[in-house]
Amino acid sequence: MSDDNDELALQTFRALVESADRKFARVRDAPTYGHRSSQSHLFHKVFKAYMRLWKFQQENRAKLVRSGLNRWEIGEIASRIGQLYFSQYMRTSECRFLIEAYVFYEAILSRRYFQGSEASSSPKDLGVRFKELRFYARFLLVSLILNRVDMVKHLIERFVALVDDCKSNFRETNFKEWKQVVQEIVRFTNVDKGFSVRPMRYSATIDTHRASLPYVARFHAKRVLKFQDALLTSYHRNEVKFAELTLDTYRMIQCLEWEPSGTFFQRHTVKPHENGDMIDHSGASGIIDLNLAADMTDPMPPNPRKATLYRPSVTHLMAVMATICEELPADSVVLVYLSASGKAGLNNVSQMENSGSGGSSKYSRRKVFSQTSQQQNSGTSESQNNGNRELSCHDNYLWFGPKGNGGSNNLYPGDLIPFTRKPLFLIIDSDNSHAFKVLHGAERGETAALFLSPLRPLFKNPSDVNLHNGSQFTFFLTAPLPAFCQMIGLHPNESHTELYNEAENILTNAFTEWEIILCSSTSMDLVWAQMISDPFLRRLILRFIFCRSVISFLCPSEESEQYLPLCLPDLPTSVAPKSEAVRSAVMQLAGHFDVADSFYFTDT
Repeated sequence: MSDDNDELALQTFRALVESADRKFARVRDAPTYGHRSSQSHLFHKVFKAYMRLWKFQQENRAKLVRSGLNRWEIGEIASRIGQLYFSQYMRTSECRFLIEAYVFYEAILSRRYFQGSEASSSPKDLGVRFKELRFYARFLLVSLILNRVDMVKHLIERFVALVDDCKSNFRETNFKEWKQVVQEIVRFTNVDKGFSVRPMRYSATIDTHRASLPYVARFHAKRVLKFQDALLTSYHRNEVKFAELTLDTYRMIQCLEWEPSGTFFQRHTVKPHENGDMIDHSGASGIIDLNLAADMTDPMPPNPRKATLYRPSVTHLMAVMATICEELPADSVVLVYLSASGKAGLNNVSQMENSGSGGSSKYSRRKVFSQTSQQQNSGTSESQNNGNRELSCHDNYLWFGPKGNGGSNNLYPGDLIPFTRKPLFLIIDSDNSHAFKVLHGAERGETAALFLSPLRPLFKNPSDVNLHNGSQFTFFLTAPLPAFCQMIGLHPNESHTELYNEAENILTNAFTEWEIILCSSTSMDLVWAQMISDPFLRRLILRFIFCRSVISFLCPSEESEQYLPLCLPDLPTSVAPKSEAVRSAVMQLAGHFDVADSFYFTDT
């Protein structure tokens, strides 16, 4: 009779797994944008199916084990639930879903669900090993986004060891793709090894400037736009990435989210069972609390919803933009971040010739600027119009394609004009970004806010910088102080904590002053006035002001066209690159790091 009950339990379990997997397949490949209500309904149904499955295996664990249930099967269910939570985070940007995914993945790791047969003399089934590899890759991605640095390091070690073990035990199988995944995550994590004392996410403690808060609170425009949606994508050859997350997109995701307060995530290690027994959640009991989200009460506002596209085609990109704009709530603005080359087949930054130009002298830097400017001009198709240099019309695009130079891979400025019927904040990060100046004045209803990156990156010592480690402009928008240090060739580490903290204070004080100036201005364009109240957009504006000013003082004035970012419409002259309020802050920061002699503060 007991055997019959065990077999019935196993049959019921298999049926529940099959049902849950069918529902999971419907949402796994669902787009991460549009149709909010229908996606929420689908997520609820599949979550309910897995919750029922998880509860059943908990209540019938002994019967299922006697009938031959493997530990990896429990791990696979937990992995699916974690994957489900992560996909929901990607659709909603709600951090609680990301935390839930982490909880399930961490439980799989600590309870060794996929490693239960390691002690066996025979290697595990190849299919199970692939499931384990996928688990590590997914857990790495979640840990990376959550900035769990120690866990990322630990997972990389385990992941590398697992790939090596698979190559040894399954010699007839090619694990080339998994070796590439290992190379990707190592390269990704090596980029951001620089020391930083603050998160890229918006911290209510760090990024809310108390002195300027009354000015921000009192500021009222005729119209105030809410920032609720963003579209983020980068498409470059050889760009740093992990899975389908590129470095530039990762930085923008971090920049457009609230840093959790840290008080809402409290896991209960011991919980009473229905029969009064105590279950230790930290052990290998198989219990994972599916209702953890109900206990999370973070006071932070919701994150803007972000559609993150990996290497989209131009048509797909435009389709997503159309969907987001169509569903954009009234009096809302959508931020569109596009990072791509303006030339087919080029990397994200043009290569610089560093023939002995690494010194700090202004003479050597002028030589570098002259060389790179000549290279830029020699590689650009130009036409003469009344003696002025203009890009040919066929060069005015961003390139979204794997190879070739077909027009179907080109995103032209005119392609974006139809979307200006809705409020847009466009950030174009490209070596051809200035071609998109034509959007200003060509809108079809709403004046767009434009941030256009420099055409070339600028470094004090170009030979010391890996030019493939993400965009310098994006780095300034997401981590201004590390970007400044990279630009001038400084590499702070943990022994420089005090120096770095003081530099952060200088920058914070500057941003506070600039906020007061902006919110007291009577000449600010309505485009910026209606966005300045949003904390994320205001922070981007402040960082743009900083980036533009630093570059303006580092490069000779005759080379500024290549190296300065553009802002359209113009911001008030009171925060212009060389205005006293902005200039003094850059001078103070340069003096703090003892690099003032690298800047042109006097011959302006």
